[in-house]
Amino acid sequence: MATPLTDGSITLRAPRSDDAEAHCEAVLESLPELSAWLEWAHQGYRRDESAAFIARAIAGHQTGEMYEFIIVDPNDRLIGGAGLNRVDTRFMKANLGYWVRTSEAGRGVAATAAGLLVRFGFEQLGFQRIEIVAAVDNKASQRVAEKVGAHREGVLRNGIRFRGAPIDSVCFSLIPEDIH
Repeated sequence: MATPLTDGSITLRAPRSDDAEAHCEAVLESLPELSAWLEWAHQGYRRDESAAFIARAIAGHQTGEMYEFIIVDPNDRLIGGAGLNRVDTRFMKANLGYWVRTSEAGRGVAATAAGLLVRFGFEQLGFQRIEIVAAVDNKASQRVAEKVGAHREGVLRNGIRFRGAPIDSVCFSLIPEDIH
């Protein structure tokens, strides 16, 4: 399991099985915002879905297939999630994703978490490239990518699927030389 990542204001830590209740609570609080962009965030979301995600995340840390983290504040309150997924060990790259519970949005949490993960990916995992892919209409996610210094590479036509339909996405990338 990865060691916690922190800047002093937030901490990214590996999920624990006892996080399921707090994870579900954060998702349910944020459902109107999350469901607009994240297919897994849907009406009827339940605690067992959080528990299943956490189990996959714990396994992913152990196998190196993904590095999903829980974002917590200094009081260990769950305020979101962020991770490196779609890890490609052949080309040493990964996708970076993030979400923040609604009551914590607009405070720089996602950008801080993304910045911590970028450093982790380059400095500890040895990635040569990290991508952030967001729906073309997801302006908040694109702003986070820009705040961490990611380069906008372009629009990927039918780049992602959402609720069974292809939609265009914007691809941002970072390489080790992009971090200061």
